[in-house]
Amino acid sequence: MDRIVFLDRDGTINEEVEYLHRPEDLVILPGVPEALSRLREQGFKLVVVTNQAGVARGYYGEGDVNALHEYLNSLLSKKGAFIDRFYYCPHHPVHGIGEYGRECHCRKPDIGMFEMAESCFPVDKSHSYMIGDKLLDTEAGRRYGVGTVLVGTGYGKELYSGLTEEERRNFFDSYAPTMKEAVDWILNREGEWK
Repeated sequence: MDRIVFLDRDGTINEEVEYLHRPEDLVILPGVPEALSRLREQGFKLVVVTNQAGVARGYYGEGDVNALHEYLNSLLSKKGAFIDRFYYCPHHPVHGIGEYGRECHCRKPDIGMFEMAESCFPVDKSHSYMIGDKLLDTEAGRRYGVGTVLVGTGYGKELYSGLTEEERRNFFDSYAPTMKEAVDWILNREGEWK
């Protein structure tokens, strides 16, 4: 069985940019490559699951998404933080154009992208996690049955400060201000803190 850390992309790995699709607009958040490298060193696979409504709206194509992911991986690989698989949802139920304008099972908070990963990895859910900066990320992780971390980058910090203690308990397992602290929490939970 594989231990997987599922990762949101925008606001979690890289700076939030509205409808990011050009490599020149990609900025990886500080400390992210090093944190992801620590996960790989401990044997975790890394899988990105990202909603890409810009495709649905016709702002850019699926080829642009794939090219951006290749570029992102080329940058992360230099720091030992290679992403094993990227999955994205190109649909939007309200604003999608043509074939992309529909309800789907892959758009977070649904779990279709997680299930797609099962075609490549035998996922050990009891030792796998979802890290994201939105509640739809942690909701998707909870629905899929993995541990969840809301990270305080992107929209996470503002979301966290607006929740009651009870809501925090209901929506995610842990809050981490940065990716480093999210990884610290996971490795502590796994008993692999170094």
